[in-house]
Amino acid sequence: MYKRLLRCVREYKLPTFLTLLFISLEAVIECFIPFTAAQLINDVRDGAGMDMVVRNGLILIAMALASLCCGGIAGYTCAKASCGFAKNLRHDVFQRIQTFSFENMDKFSSASLVTRMTTDINNAQMSYMMLIRIAVRAPLLLIFSTVMAFVMGGKLAFAFVVIIPLLAGGLLTVARHAMPAFRRVFKKYDRLNESIEENVRGMRVVKGFSREEYERQKFDTASDDIRKDFTRAERLVSLNDPLMRFCSYFNMVFVLLVGAFLIITTKGAAIDVGEISAMLTYGMQVLMQLMMLSMIYVTLTISAEAIKRIAEVLGEESTLHNPDEPVYEVKDGSILFRNVSFKYSATAENYALSDIDLDIRSGMTVGILGGTGSSKSTLVQLIPRLYDVTEGAVLVGGVDVRQYDLDTLRGAVAMVLQKNLLFAGTIKDNLRWGNPNATDEELIEACKLAQAHDFVSSFPDGYDTHIEQGGSNVSGGQKQRLCIARALLKKPKILILDDSTSAVDMRTDAFIRAGFKSYIPETTKIIIAQRVASVMDADLILMMEGGRIAAAGNHEQLLSSCEMYREIYEQQTRGGDRDE
Repeated sequence: MYKRLLRCVREYKLPTFLTLLFISLEAVIECFIPFTAAQLINDVRDGAGMDMVVRNGLILIAMALASLCCGGIAGYTCAKASCGFAKNLRHDVFQRIQTFSFENMDKFSSASLVTRMTTDINNAQMSYMMLIRIAVRAPLLLIFSTVMAFVMGGKLAFAFVVIIPLLAGGLLTVARHAMPAFRRVFKKYDRLNESIEENVRGMRVVKGFSREEYERQKFDTASDDIRKDFTRAERLVSLNDPLMRFCSYFNMVFVLLVGAFLIITTKGAAIDVGEISAMLTYGMQVLMQLMMLSMIYVTLTISAEAIKRIAEVLGEESTLHNPDEPVYEVKDGSILFRNVSFKYSATAENYALSDIDLDIRSGMTVGILGGTGSSKSTLVQLIPRLYDVTEGAVLVGGVDVRQYDLDTLRGAVAMVLQKNLLFAGTIKDNLRWGNPNATDEELIEACKLAQAHDFVSSFPDGYDTHIEQGGSNVSGGQKQRLCIARALLKKPKILILDDSTSAVDMRTDAFIRAGFKSYIPETTKIIIAQRVASVMDADLILMMEGGRIAAAGNHEQLLSSCEMYREIYEQQTRGGDRDE
């Protein structure tokens, strides 16, 4: 897991190495400053002249400046290395998500992925920064200060034998008890983000049902749950400070009392004032480094859960792969389902699709009707290989879809989904998702065919009108028509409309279908709809029920042979379009 994350260091190896080098130099210099200060104090006590005082003083100043420079350089290189590491980590996680199939995406909620890309990576960045800086500096200073304390203080340094285990044991105990609360917080962050995302996306529904107060209470509950865990953890971690102060005062009292006793009884032979001053400084350094190591332990333990969650994404292998020798050309838009059955996961008990045999010639228009849950959308998602079949095979252009290069296959198939999505940017930017090189004339032509040109032209900025995130500043019908125009610009061999004209009136729907016949006559068109009127002129109409094709034929054939189709047709033509 850690090896996988360390690969993200890449071009930031040099800043990482320089951080380690300069932080080590800073630690060494920091340890010799109290030693030099003690020498200066002893020289003054012994009546040294100003030349000696000035010389030692200049040495101290030079050491302090050298330590400051080393620390400053280490801080700069550490920031560069840790921020670069986080940048690469975000890039790798995002790239990995882009390779996921729908089956992979089903394992992670979108809110969870957002949390991993933001909060978790920030924690990983903080851990990396501490590892290459504080986690190196603290142990070095701890070791050097302890050694120098024994060199200069002799028996006085045995105070560390008491305070180091006491403080280390106390800090580790506090950290160990605080960790479970920190770990729980990450999963609760996912739920909080899910609540926020759901509320923002469904704001119109929330306001339509006057559920603002309910949503506020739900958010407050999730937020307060995180507060309680953080409070519990922080309350435990706050014990570090009084423990640290106790050990500091114990060390100070011990050194002063015992040191004064030794100076008086030995008349300065065993220890003198300079050594006592150095011992106080080294004692504080030792205790501070123990405190820093405790902080590192807490941070790394917290980050371990974040790193594990990031590694889950990086380690997730797409269930869809290109074959060893992929096919890079789709000959035509013919589609063949050969004894296809499908379920969403290997552990699922029931099949979403069963025993599908279907032959669609290139250029045909196929309509699909069926009740909610009849797997209409699932059927068409197998064509661009958003999922792989469980049994049987799907052939496009006479080739099994598993033999195609994925980009080639999906480039030949355009889907206008049930949930139409527009991205933040201008209308032109959104349309050019279908064809990045499309000219303004081609954009206008596609919009005319999708019956979108009139309303786009009515905007003050026309095709340069800015679309808000998710297309929140256009209506559902306008959004659908822009998505259809985007798909037409792709000039695909297969066009799939998954209930994507449900928000437009029947007259506009008819104009759109007429445009298909003139603009893309050789393209295979598959239209999933709830209205019979949307598919009644199709070459082939499929009636789906329970994941199976219950009936197939053209409009006249189904009217005479399929009772379900006949009932739907009669309800909609006699009683109006009840599904709108």
